[in-house]
Amino acid sequence: MKMLFFLCLLIVGLHSNSYCYEPNYQGVRNQNQRGQENRNTPQQTVGNSVCQFACCFYKEISSRENSGNIFFSPLSISTAFAMLTLGARSDTLTQILRVLSFNPREISENEIHEGYRQLIQMVNRKNEGLQLNMGNVLFVLDQLKPQDKFLSNLRNFYEGEVYPMNFKRADQAQIKINEYVAGRTNGKIKDLISNLDPLTEILLISYIYFNAEWEKPFDPKYTKKNKFFVDGNKAVEVPMMFGMGLFKHGYDEQLSSTVVQMDYKGGASAFFILPDQGRMRKLEKRLSCERMLRWRTLVSKSSANLHLPKFTLYGTYNLKDILYKMGIMDIFTDKADLSGVTGQPQHRISQAIHKAVVKVDETGTEAAAATGTEIVPMSVPVTITFNRPFLMVITMESNILFMGKIVNPLKKD
Repeated sequence: MKMLFFLCLLIVGLHSNSYCYEPNYQGVRNQNQRGQENRNTPQQTVGNSVCQFACCFYKEISSRENSGNIFFSPLSISTAFAMLTLGARSDTLTQILRVLSFNPREISENEIHEGYRQLIQMVNRKNEGLQLNMGNVLFVLDQLKPQDKFLSNLRNFYEGEVYPMNFKRADQAQIKINEYVAGRTNGKIKDLISNLDPLTEILLISYIYFNAEWEKPFDPKYTKKNKFFVDGNKAVEVPMMFGMGLFKHGYDEQLSSTVVQMDYKGGASAFFILPDQGRMRKLEKRLSCERMLRWRTLVSKSSANLHLPKFTLYGTYNLKDILYKMGIMDIFTDKADLSGVTGQPQHRISQAIHKAVVKVDETGTEAAAATGTEIVPMSVPVTITFNRPFLMVITMESNILFMGKIVNPLKKD
């Protein structure tokens, strides 16, 4: 089975409240308490903060009425706003760092940027059987000259690219930007921008592209139509894939959920989390980085019959509304201080849009999956059927790349 994830984060226009915190989460270590020898590396600290941000962002979205399907990349959102901290000052900087789950008393800004640099290198390195590309680009009004230090840090820490753009000719600028994004995402995200504001001065885009094959693919000939219960009563007919043999799975008693781990070629893994009937709210409320970290030791290989639906999701979010509620407020108002970008403070983020796409099927390619044999213990296999809403978390080396909830596999938007 091949899985495709395409994401683009768009922060439009650098023009002329509650904060989610997990008190028991020990991702960012205090070196005074734990000792210098136990201190996390910058990459680990940033990865832990991305995880905590992912949980907070997810809970903010899922708390909204009729949230439906959810899919986003916390790594991409976090990276884009971390890039903004290169030019943010005063309260604007403080708010971003706090919502991204960083404590300035425990990690320096330089260590934060170094951590993201290491993460981006990890994501962009070549892996056989897995395509994972992450990048950042800055489109700047051709009359505006960003600060040399900002541009240098953007390149050194985030591998960021910078292009001059005539936003006053909005239609032409929109075409060029959409072509750029389509090219970087293998044509999977088209027409990202619409109705581009001709007053835009700076446009920041962060994108991530993921394309991987399962270590244990599904055989398409076993895919059959079956019922998926969107809620207690309503059911839809979905193409349900079927696999049998050894799978990594376990039961998380604290979350009242079954957890299945499926590995990709190249080192990434997907966790599918199926709460017991009527326990989705409990799962969402108690979801934490500590719980997700324990899933790797919770699951073990044993015989199972696995039923998993095929689905395609498109996640589109107005980050301005969500992050404002989470505590990043000034950057969207006249109080914004982004003087480190242009040398002048009178610029703010007017709009922030996050788009993500996930497609799941048996192979993801035209070629049929190769069949293999495995030795299965003589035991009665457990049956795991994802026929009601479930969560999905995609990780690489314990770093969260994507997170989502499948409420209706047939509903793409």
